[in-house]
Amino acid sequence: MTTRNIAVLVGSPRKASLNRKLALALAGIAPEGLRLDIVEITALAFYNDEREAEPDAEWVEFRQKIGAADGVLFITPEYNRSVPALLKNAVDVGSRPYGKSCFAGKPAAVASLSPGAIGGFGANHHLRQSLMCLDVPVLAGPEVYLGNGAALFDEQGGIAADGTRDFLGKFLVTYAKWVETILAAR
Repeated sequence: MTTRNIAVLVGSPRKASLNRKLALALAGIAPEGLRLDIVEITALAFYNDEREAEPDAEWVEFRQKIGAADGVLFITPEYNRSVPALLKNAVDVGSRPYGKSCFAGKPAAVASLSPGAIGGFGANHHLRQSLMCLDVPVLAGPEVYLGNGAALFDEQGGIAADGTRDFLGKFLVTYAKWVETILAAR
């Protein structure tokens, strides 16, 4: 079985963020053949096309990591019913220069997590909208909106509730199939 390397972009810069915990928990329950690795985005300078003549080393490294990945998993909190600037900036940096997006054609999935009850629904859909115009095939379902994020994890950082862990496991299995489907169509 081929192992597919998935770049995971976490929309919260905090080392102890709930979204980072989710990324690590998902990596721990990923099915065989799916390897999830967080690609750090906190050092990316804000996108400015004037920098393209001499792109920052962080931009170059980020684009190379996304370009080398088989797919991308976005994990986002919700800020004011939208995607955090940190994550939107990563999308902007990776999608440029025009015609050279490192995201184009990469099978993607989006999971949102918030302390509130609606689980980042607005951020999830805003991000999907941006990805669709960048030729990023996004997994339609199951959709992942996780609310009440503070109660999601056990003391070891795993998913506390069996039902939630099972749901996320099925999500990852479905995403693994999506990755294979998209890559086979290339």
